[in-house]
Amino acid sequence: MINISRLYCGAASESDSLRYGQGAEPPAFRSAAERRPVVVWNLTRTCNLRCLHCYSDSAARRYPGELTTAEAEAVIRDLAAFRVPAVLFSGGEPLLRPDLFQLVAGSRRLGLRPTLSTNGTLITAEVARKIREAGFTYVGISLDGIGEVHDYFRGMRGAFGRTVQGFRHCVAAGQRVGLRLTLTRHTAADLHRIFDFIEAEHINRACFYHLVASGRGRSLAGDDLSHSETRAVLDIILERTADFSRRGLPKEILTVDNHADGVYLYLRLLEADAGRAAEVLRLLEWNGGGLHSSGVGIGAIDWVGDVHADQFWAHHSFGNVKRRPFSQIWLDTADPLMAGLKDRRARITGRCRACKFFDACGGALRVRADLAHGDPWAPDPACYLTDAEIGLPASAAAPEKVPLPVLTREAAPPGAEGRRAR
Repeated sequence: MINISRLYCGAASESDSLRYGQGAEPPAFRSAAERRPVVVWNLTRTCNLRCLHCYSDSAARRYPGELTTAEAEAVIRDLAAFRVPAVLFSGGEPLLRPDLFQLVAGSRRLGLRPTLSTNGTLITAEVARKIREAGFTYVGISLDGIGEVHDYFRGMRGAFGRTVQGFRHCVAAGQRVGLRLTLTRHTAADLHRIFDFIEAEHINRACFYHLVASGRGRSLAGDDLSHSETRAVLDIILERTADFSRRGLPKEILTVDNHADGVYLYLRLLEADAGRAAEVLRLLEWNGGGLHSSGVGIGAIDWVGDVHADQFWAHHSFGNVKRRPFSQIWLDTADPLMAGLKDRRARITGRCRACKFFDACGGALRVRADLAHGDPWAPDPACYLTDAEIGLPASAAAPEKVPLPVLTREAAPPGAEGRRAR
């Protein structure tokens, strides 16, 4: 994750210790390479929606082999003993798992920090109250556009209205809540309205995910942003985050699944304030980007108990928690991929390896390279930085700025007030 609010605007975050080795609480490790993983746990594959970009290819049906309550509780005990910093309960739709709140209660008793990833359509006022009382530190609700755009991506008419109510119920209950959006050409066209929505609905946090073409997401490859479009989208995210900061609105804005964003942000800062830019580069290099992400600082457990380097790497399992604890699987480097992910510096090839910002980006997302090239050590095809920017002989002119659709005040989402038309 690239914390735009922290790096671009200087806003402190409770995750600074974990992500950049500084903050109110000193880190429990000397370097990012020593981190225990944040665990994305897909408790169930069942989902009430059918999203176009779903990495788990979920549907509204039951799937065999899911972990029992007793098996899940054993996983929780192991994760707590392993001292993972957080567990993200996900799906499918985790609120469809009957024992979710029982498992979260057990997590809290053992000192784990549980977070929830949900489509939000099932969050009534009562469910929001239960979420708050259960002790979720954060709830991430997926929103992929305004109105019909969201409904199209979610595969259900009326999903947008139900998701908006989910946000409102969480806010009313005093639950910290954030918006999660996957960037595509369709969703990028709604980006200004999404920022207006964040402000109007008093949402604390937003994570903008770069598309990873896994699961059903493979069908969206043609809707992925070009490199030029990605740069235009990052410009909007930087502009709107800076606007929040200037007006004193406490919003945490992050981008996810492309560590090139940190370098792009640094290059933008370098134009205005070399001193600030140098500090940002130091923080990015401490974090290491992809060097310490999948297989190091993030891991995944799927609904049947298979362990993966991250939630997008369903095609490669390191073992199953029904047969061996997650902690043992995670530290076992007998698998060549696990060994490589934990020591990838000498393995990554091509322009990623030759990049002068390798220590800050770390080769970005290895699963994207694997899905695109059949080689986890190939360059990440989503890198949108030019050869000149990364210190290679320029092979082409810098990408043109690509204008995104102009949105008028009349097109703003319900309740979005006080913003100028863009």
